[in-house]
This record gives sequence, C-alpha cells and structure tokens, in this order.
Amino acid sequence: MVVVEDLGPVRSRFSEVISAHPELQLLGAHATLKAAKDHLRCHVPDVLLVDIGLPDGSGIELIREIQERNLPTLALVISIYGDEQTVIPALEAGAAGYLLKDHPPEQIPEAIFQMMAGGAPISPAIARHMLKRFRPTETEAEELLEHLTPREREVLEMVGRGYTSSEIAELSGKSYHTVTTHVRNIYRKLAVNSRAEAVSKAMRFGLLDGARE
Repeated sequence: MVVVEDLGPVRSRFSEVISAHPELQLLGAHATLKAAKDHLRCHVPDVLLVDIGLPDGSGIELIREIQERNLPTLALVISIYGDEQTVIPALEAGAAGYLLKDHPPEQIPEAIFQMMAGGAPISPAIARHMLKRFRPTETEAEELLEHLTPREREVLEMVGRGYTSSEIAELSGKSYHTVTTHVRNIYRKLAVNSRAEAVSKAMRFGLLDGARE
C-alpha cells in the first residue's frame, strides 16, 4: 500500500495506522505527484491512498495513470474536498472509494478491506452528492417503466428477489427460453449488462416491489 499526502502530520498519521495493522503493509509514503509516479514505475501496490490537492498537481491525474496503464491498484481518495466538481471527476477517473479527511483514521483499514472485497467506501456526505446527482426524476422513472411489458416487470421483480432464470420459469409456469428472453429484453431496455446492474438500476428508479418515490 502507498500513501500520497502532502501534509506531513496527516501523511504520518495514515502511515502509522497502516503500518500498525497486521494485514497491511506500507510500501511508501509520498508528498508529491511526481514522487508517487516515480514509485509506481518501480512498484505496483494493491492500494493507493491518495489526496486530491497535491503541490505539483492533482491526485486525479495519478488515478488516471493507474487506469491508463491497466494496473491492478485500487485508488482510495481521502481529501478535504467533498464538492461535486471534485468528487465526480475522481470517481470517473477510476477511484474505487472516496473518504473525507474527517473520517476516523482508525477506520481506514476497514475501508481498505471493504474496497478490496469489491465494495466502494464512500463518506456519507459524498454519498448524498451522488444520490442527488443520479436520482432519476419522476418523469424518467415513468418513461422507463413504460418501456417494460407487464411480463418483463414480473420477471424483473423476481430477479430482484434473487431467483435464477430456472427458478423464475418454474414459479411462473413459463418456459426457461421465455424467461431468458424476458431477461435479455430487460437488460436491453435498462441499458445494463448483468443482473446486479439491472437490480441496482431498477431499485434506483423505484421499479421493484412497487416502490415509487
């Protein structure tokens, strides 16, 4: 793991928390964008703990480099900046998580493990930004609902409850082929590529369990 933070006391605090954890290894701690880039040319850490405002550039540039080089490194942003103009570009660049600096340092290892397990640790204030930005309007939800046929809505509800296509076919009395056709149509109409994406988008648009907000 590598820490990139320009403020000495903060960098030391993060480094100490990581070094003290028996399951984490600190590979380096840097104060500038250049030093961090130099490090990545020689070593590829599993996790990069990175600030946004660095004296010689933005931490977002470092996140972009990780993506462009197709490195397996996960970037967790820890910054004082929680505004939409900073958060959104960082996430779009490929950050796997975003915490504000008022996040308790002792909880950072937990956030790291959450991220490595496929989660996305995000401070509550950041989550509110995201929900506000991406929450669909009532009209958008209505339009999306109109695209789905009654049968597709029924199948989507069952997908949302965790049933497989085979189980849906058995429970609904439809053929397996018919169910998989419905599922493909749902993916196409929701513009998603997996069950997880379909359920996530359906929940966000209030299409599951009759939940319309």
